[in-house]
Order: sequence, then C-alpha cells, then structure tokens
Amino acid sequence: MAVFRGSGVAIVTPFKKDDLTVNYDAFADIIEDQIEKGSDAIVVCGSTGESATMTEQEHVEVCKFCVEQVKGRLPVVAGSGSNDTRVAIQLSRDIAAFGADAVLVITPYYNKATQNGLYAHFMAIDSEVDVPIIMYNVPSRTGCNLTPATSARIFRDSKHVKGIKEASGNISQVVELMTLTDGMIDLYSGNDDQVVPLLSMGGIGVISVVANVAPKAMHDMCELYFEGRIEEAAKLQRDTFELFSALFSEVNPIPVKKAVELMGFEPGPLRMPLTELESAHVEQLKKAMHGFGII
Repeated sequence: MAVFRGSGVAIVTPFKKDDLTVNYDAFADIIEDQIEKGSDAIVVCGSTGESATMTEQEHVEVCKFCVEQVKGRLPVVAGSGSNDTRVAIQLSRDIAAFGADAVLVITPYYNKATQNGLYAHFMAIDSEVDVPIIMYNVPSRTGCNLTPATSARIFRDSKHVKGIKEASGNISQVVELMTLTDGMIDLYSGNDDQVVPLLSMGGIGVISVVANVAPKAMHDMCELYFEGRIEEAAKLQRDTFELFSALFSEVNPIPVKKAVELMGFEPGPLRMPLTELESAHVEQLKKAMHGFGII
C-alpha cells in the first residue's frame, strides 16, 4: 500500500528572526493550514525545509514536532538522507521511532558515489529501519544520478524501499524506470511542472514546493487525473506554470519562503548561505500569486 497518493507538500521550516532557531508556533500554523487546504501528506525536513543547515538534533526534533502536530490526520514523510550512510541510518531510526509514516532518503551528495555505492547505501539503510523508504533522485543538487537500472535493483532487492521521488527532469529516465519495475514502484514527481506527465507513466503523486502556497491546486491536479479527467488536470498543470516559474526564480526555498510570508505566515529568515529573494523576483512572485488568487 502506498504511503500516500496525491500532493505531499515539501513544507518550509520557519525560523525566528532573532536567533534563527525553529519557530514552532509558526510551524504549527503552517501545518494546520496545509491540512485544512487539502494537502495529502506533509513532507518535512527536505531541501525545501532547509534540512541542510540543521543540526542532527534539530532535524530529529523538527520531524518529531511535525508528527505530533499532525496527529495522524495525514501521512508524514520525513527527510532522513545524508552523504554519510551511518548518519542516514541513525536519522532514519530516530525519525521512525517518533512515528513518521515513511522516510525520504536523498542520494548521497558531494561524495558522488558509483551506482554500486548507491545500491549499497540504500540497502544498508533498508536493513536497519522498519518503515517505508522513498528514494529521492535530484541530480541537480547532489551531483549524481540514480539510474533506472539501479533504482529498479534496489526496489527489487530491498524490504522497505517502496517509492521514488524522481526529480531528474528526464522523462525518458522515468519511462525506463517504470518499465524496469513493471510500473510497481510508487512514483512521485519531484518537479511541480511535470506532475501530469509523470502521472501518465503510472505515477501516484507529487512531492511539491508549489503546494506551500497552492495546496488545493496541487491536490486537485492529481485528483482530476485519478478520476480520468485528464484534460482538466493538464489545464491545471499549465495554469500553475507562471506560479512555478516565480517559485523557482532563485534556488529553492528562497522564493517559497517569501511567498509564505506574503500569505501572512511567519516563515522567518533563511539560514545562510541562502539569502533573501531579490527585489525583481519579489515583484515576479507577487504578480504570479495575485494572478493565481493567492494574494
């Protein structure tokens, strides 16, 4: 059974302006808004959540808080990846102990492991945890690509690897992956501008940045497709393109944290080396959000 179907929001992590610690009151407000507005899952401590600048203790505490705030109303998928296999194992264990429904494990970054190394990495984590694992392939951030052959091998040989967040942007790679797995792997789009194309290849949802500001639209895009209303889903995919472009005018999550602020929440500042959104891109973002009826 899939961890979730539909739109899982890759949720931002709010920080306090004075000391950059996690603002848990603001985080609770953001989580509640997502539940109210139709997201199908909460994906916490991913790249959108600035996990790269969290300590391991912070990372676990943020995931624990999210699970406790959600209270089982939606599945919670928690990022637990690292470029150190031992750290990824420990994070996955700790997060699973707090009741996360699944862990999202990115390919090791910077190390640029071989395909055999990637296989060994995921299999080592698989042997040490007892919750579903969703692999995360995003070569633009990590410097290495999890090939369809390796993904299929891991899926076939593991006990807990159930799905993949595919953010390579390479549709041919997705077709090959779904062919090699007979369409059995749970495929989630990692790119908000490619949701409907991946659903057409047997995908079951998206892990979405756009859902931070348009959760209902991203949920509806998937639901329309599942209901067989393909043209309507495709139109909604096109309708979100201007918003998508504005939210990726600079590296994620710089624009989306500004967007959440424009909606009236308190996401706080970014942790360096990320810096605030440039003024021209703020205007682009405001225009796109206004055009979509968000502000």
